[in-house]
Amino acid sequence: MSFTDLFESGEHGRNLGHFASIANMASIDGELNAEEEKMLRRFARKLDIDESEYDAVLKNPGKYPINPPNSADRRLERMHDLFEMIFADHEIDDHERFLIEKYAIGLGYSAELAQKLIKRSIEIYSGGLDMEDYRYLLNKK
Repeated sequence: MSFTDLFESGEHGRNLGHFASIANMASIDGELNAEEEKMLRRFARKLDIDESEYDAVLKNPGKYPINPPNSADRRLERMHDLFEMIFADHEIDDHERFLIEKYAIGLGYSAELAQKLIKRSIEIYSGGLDMEDYRYLLNKK
């Protein structure tokens, strides 16, 4: 096995763990709705999850550990993916918030930073932007 194979295997394991976290968030409120299923399929393609892995993860998403990426940008991207899934139904409940906080800490954020990141993300995804943030996002290239 070459060094490249080891890297790809490790990266795939991280992707599989991330996909399992997303699937766990999607199924937390019961059966998957059509929008959640569509997003899960999209994330599976994005993370290179094949059909057998997809089925296995949906059967038992808690079986897969969180393998945090090394870069801050990749950790933030993973949080963004989870918020997209959570807000597929346009709301976040207490249990989803609890799980995403645990996941953020598992990714390497401190409890304080995780709470700030989650609070701000909920404001953004809920449409609670103030004028300054709205202006910034409109003018961003």
